Amino acid sequence: MKPYFMRADVSYPPKDIVLLATKEEKALELWARNDQGDFRFIRSYPVRKASGGPGPKLREGDKQVPEGIYRITHLNPNSRFHLSMRLNYPNSYDLMRAAKEGRTDPGGDIYIHGKAESVGCLAVGDIAIEELFVLVSQIGVENTSVVIAPHDPRQQPLDGFAANLPRWAVELYADISREFAKYSRDEDI
Repeated sequence: MKPYFMRADVSYPPKDIVLLATKEEKALELWARNDQGDFRFIRSYPVRKASGGPGPKLREGDKQVPEGIYRITHLNPNSRFHLSMRLNYPNSYDLMRAAKEGRTDPGGDIYIHGKAESVGCLAVGDIAIEELFVLVSQIGVENTSVVIAPHDPRQQPLDGFAANLPRWAVELYADISREFAKYSRDEDI
């Protein structure tokens, strides 16, 4: 990992990281920063498998990868998917939306993990999860955030692409779009 960080002019290990995941592009971008500096693009990983399609996760068993702004809650070195990092899905936003709609089981146990199979998780393969797992264990889960979008809102707006979405998805996608807008690769391309 150190050569990627050197190229981005970010010390290793960094202070904070952000993982930006896009379902359509099947990509997971790693961004990092030192102390209070700007986040810099470090590298991108292919998502080997992500079940479902565009749209937020609504219930247990829908096989959807959730969409939103998440934290990693813990690391599992004994995962049956090599290694795994658990997301805080459902977060407070997901729980509030489920309660307002009367949905009682929004699901859970969503991870970023190794291997190449998924039922609602982001499977990034064993080498990628090893790099990310070690990095997150060094900097701490409290210094790691994850943003998951149906597609990259920096390339195409997140509005009007799916008629079957709940009305509140407009608000969710505005939040996701604002987060992605903070991470521009213009100078790195």
